[in-house]
Amino acid sequence: MKRAMITGITGQDGSYLAELLLAKGYQVHGIIRRSSSFNTGRISHIFQEVYEPDASLRLHYGDLTEELSLERLIDRVGPDEIYNLGAQSHVRVSFDQPVYTADVAALGTVRLLEAIRNVGIERTVRFYQASSSEMFGQVLESPQRETTPFNPRSPYACAKVFAHNIVVNYREAYGLHASCGILFNHESPRRGETFVTRKITRGLARIRAGIEDKLYLGNLDAKRDWGYAGDYVEAMWLMLQQDDPGDYVIATGTTHSVRDFLEEASRQVGIDWRAVVEIDSRYFRPTEVECLIGDPSRARDRLGWHPKTDFKGLVRMMVEADMNAVGAAGGRAR
Repeated sequence: MKRAMITGITGQDGSYLAELLLAKGYQVHGIIRRSSSFNTGRISHIFQEVYEPDASLRLHYGDLTEELSLERLIDRVGPDEIYNLGAQSHVRVSFDQPVYTADVAALGTVRLLEAIRNVGIERTVRFYQASSSEMFGQVLESPQRETTPFNPRSPYACAKVFAHNIVVNYREAYGLHASCGILFNHESPRRGETFVTRKITRGLARIRAGIEDKLYLGNLDAKRDWGYAGDYVEAMWLMLQQDDPGDYVIATGTTHSVRDFLEEASRQVGIDWRAVVEIDSRYFRPTEVECLIGDPSRARDRLGWHPKTDFKGLVRMMVEADMNAVGAAGGRAR
């Protein structure tokens, strides 16, 4: 039984990746931060508090800001694969918390890499780094591919560029089988409620149910390459199954604006968004990234990966989930 360790297992990507690895027969070890409230909602359907030493899914307290805890966990678990998905990943929030964002996303990656070296498994473990399309920033070519220069436009993107480059450096310096997935925007019903796509589908569902009257958004003209997170975690796993490590753009190769997403979601909910949406300048970024679109050719050719879910299918999935959630909440209230 292979052992995988996931930072950020309670996040959107971590939950889908855990499902995938468990289905493939892995023992999965997730690192979670201590909290006074439950923060395991996305994985509660696959996790039960158990004490058997051979449990398929086990959670451990740890933090990317504390190298010693990482080193102890790696030494105890002895993972075959490590997936570094943990980060403060909200781009707009990174402008308000730049130091914390850098400490977790940038220096947290170094701490994890050093913990691997200190334990002495850099020649045997396989490592995945969650890089981001935000690293391309003010794009210099389109579509963006693995060779496109980075031009980050937010503290989050700057931190991710550092993390990406340091992983490449450890790969070259220490022979670590480390791959970076440059993932373009990927969404799902498990997306955090403050991210624009989920904010739209959740907000429209609540407006349709009469719970709220307005939906406040920022820049509707920003364009992104949106895919389904459940598809993208498969690419993460495939990278670590290759004989040689490498970096891969994971994307759909198509782009849509926030306005496009809003219009499609509104159509499916049956609401005229112009009557309920207001633009709020607080949700604009100090430096905007206007358009991102990825070229997933390398992932297709070398990994055999391609996205299975199209744009309309993704929006439909998220709308239906939020409509059902509102209906369930209403049922409980009655």
